Amino acid sequence: MPTQRALAEEYAARIEGLGPISVRRYFGGASLRAGGVQFGFVMKGALYLKADALSRGAFERHGCAPFSYAGASGQVTVAAYYEAPSEILDDPEGLSGWAADALRAARSVSQRKRGAS
Repeated sequence: MPTQRALAEEYAARIEGLGPISVRRYFGGASLRAGGVQFGFVMKGALYLKADALSRGAFERHGCAPFSYAGASGQVTVAAYYEAPSEILDDPEGLSGWAADALRAARSVSQRKRGAS
């Protein structure tokens, strides 16, 4: 099995039209970033993409679950990131579309945070 970074780099290479994608270390995995904005990450061999009110329903319709991990006081769910649908992982066009939606969601949050400060 490839490392988390190698898998993230593989996904980054498949995403077309989003511009340069950088891969960085992210806790026990690797993040996907475009223009300094994180829109996804690979953790434990799975790709997670940023979700928001506009895209969350699509993840749920595909049966995708939000990222979760075991914390000190129990299971922690991070509803801002959902596992990517398995059927798009080997489809460059599908993966690019979902990644573009994730990047849009991430940029939207980033812009709101900058506006609030």
